[in-house]
Amino acid sequence: MEEKIIELLTNSDKALSVTEINDSLGFSSVDELKELLKVLNKLEDELKIYRTKKDNYLLFTNSHLKIGTMIANKKGYGFVDIEGDEDVFIPPTNMNGAIHGDKVIVEITSPKGIDLEGRILKIVDRKFKQMVGEIYYVKNKPFLKLDDDRVKLDIVIDKTLGAMEGHKVLVKITSKLKDNNYKGEVIKILGHKNDPGVDILSITNEMGIPDTFSENVMKELDNIPDEVKEEDLVNRTDLREEVIFTIDGDDTKDIDDAISIEKVGKNYKLGVHIADVSYYVKPNTALDSEAFDRGTSVYLADRVIPMLPHKLSNGICSLNPNVDRLALSCIMEIDENGNVVDYDILQTIIKSRIQMTYKKVNQILEENSVPEGYEEYVDKLRMMADLAKILRKNKENRGYIDFDIDESKIIVDDKGKAIDVTLRNRGTGEKLIEDFMIAANETVATHIYYMELPFIYRVHGEPNEEKINNFMRFLNILGYKVKEDIKKITPKTMQNILNQLKDKKEFHLLSGLLLRSMQKAIYDTNNIGHFGIASKCYTHFTSPIRRYPDTTVHRLLHTYLFDNNISNETISYYERELPFVAEHASNMERRSIECERAVDDMKKAEYMMDHIGEEYDGIISSVLNFGMFVELPNLIEGLVRLDSLKGDYYTYDETTFTIRGNKDKRGYRLGDSVRVKVIAADKEKRTIDFEVVKDGDIKQES
Repeated sequence: MEEKIIELLTNSDKALSVTEINDSLGFSSVDELKELLKVLNKLEDELKIYRTKKDNYLLFTNSHLKIGTMIANKKGYGFVDIEGDEDVFIPPTNMNGAIHGDKVIVEITSPKGIDLEGRILKIVDRKFKQMVGEIYYVKNKPFLKLDDDRVKLDIVIDKTLGAMEGHKVLVKITSKLKDNNYKGEVIKILGHKNDPGVDILSITNEMGIPDTFSENVMKELDNIPDEVKEEDLVNRTDLREEVIFTIDGDDTKDIDDAISIEKVGKNYKLGVHIADVSYYVKPNTALDSEAFDRGTSVYLADRVIPMLPHKLSNGICSLNPNVDRLALSCIMEIDENGNVVDYDILQTIIKSRIQMTYKKVNQILEENSVPEGYEEYVDKLRMMADLAKILRKNKENRGYIDFDIDESKIIVDDKGKAIDVTLRNRGTGEKLIEDFMIAANETVATHIYYMELPFIYRVHGEPNEEKINNFMRFLNILGYKVKEDIKKITPKTMQNILNQLKDKKEFHLLSGLLLRSMQKAIYDTNNIGHFGIASKCYTHFTSPIRRYPDTTVHRLLHTYLFDNNISNETISYYERELPFVAEHASNMERRSIECERAVDDMKKAEYMMDHIGEEYDGIISSVLNFGMFVELPNLIEGLVRLDSLKGDYYTYDETTFTIRGNKDKRGYRLGDSVRVKVIAADKEKRTIDFEVVKDGDIKQES
């Protein structure tokens, strides 16, 4: 019956009443009507159809209604994040009681062709994740001040676990009192708000990221060895005599990947050797269940919240130097044009010779200076650098997009306080490893793809044409003429746009805007290719210590290639299982990115609290109707509020994305250089406020 109802509503150009649906389906008995109502309620609960206020039914796909997640702003407005579609702006008057994180039905109210605006029709689901806040007392009665001020809730605390004023706590909502008033109880005291480390703990707990492992997981660790055993070597290729080494950051402890290289005639033989995590993390164990739930390790300012316990992530699975380690190796023969002409995917045992750092490798490859202990590896490193250039040129020829986005690095003291913010270096060594990992990921993905077996791919869909059009219009407003046909968008198209902007002073801002106009990369069982790296077939194989999809890919390689298990039963199992794994991993990746950004914003605000009154040169990174954000060279951003601009009455011009003065038409736009003073910073709210003290004296035509 469900299929018949969906088909009927699909072909209807209007909402249908129960009677119209009943008659169209040819039902006549009371029992058939009861069954129809039951199925309609089920389809409504599943959000496949929508019931109007007049009790008529229509498909979501046939309507001006959309389903998404509310992203609220502390000023009272919000945006509905719709998967695969444009965000919808919701004014304060149209929020209809929705709070940050709610799953909602939104009605589009704006005409087509302009930025989407809407109103919330219905709150479909309000899943209270863990609520984190600060305990305060009013007349000896405990209340919770939420850390996330986008969530407009009043919470009275029923059970405190002894939490005192100023304690940061984790709270479970127990009941609703009225509207957005709730009762809750403390389930964990994180510490006093001024205690070292409690600031980051508050964010991770708020997002539901566990910072300890369960008792069952810790018990299973007793069965995990500290070193490779003789019985582990069965059916493994022994590469312990090969010159294999790792290159990582100075403070890296969880080492997933090692590399090797040699010449075969004019070709290169590149080995990418990845820790065989799946050998130790078996299905249907507490370890595997925990790794799946976490989905990924989370890298924060002064700590890592690992996907796997340290005994695995820093121990038996980490490719530490001078110890035997189990690996899966992708050994590729690559020609002078960067094409993989032959390869092997093997179960191996390796022994890394040395744990190199990016800093010292870059000394060799960029400064021709050889650090102590690296002498015997110089020729290998230079051969790798040559191959990396060939691989990168091959990628660029097919349309690989290098957005060249800078990242900031937060330096903290021994108490976790931010004491500096610098740019993260992305040198020759970093790019070399990136190029080698991409080659291995593509090779593994392509191998399984042509076997036509269930698999997890890393996919990145084509960008939305309308968003690219909006970006091109924005470039025109800035006065930049970019010659490119965007009717058929390919990776080459995006590459050409970026190349034409390379010499512009605000290039890194424009490349960031272009990147945000593209879809997000996700995990999927359906291979649609990876647009951003111009790859027809891509997966994540190279980081199984810190990403569950990679661990799953290893498990699939063991099953298909090494155990030769491609039975109908196995294929059927993975066809059912992998879509769920891919979706969950994508969600956990988004959660981890959101957490990392929140910690970065908080730590940057903490750093700037010690620099109130100081002046900096910056560049305008975005212009909005309430002010403009100014970015400093170390990527710290602060808000210059519209009403703080002196000497004129300034307004926002939405047609040109500028802020303009009414008298002399002086104005501000994206990319303008300004000198600003820090006037406020709030660690709790993760905000920084600037005021302009000097600008480039820009004049704009009226």
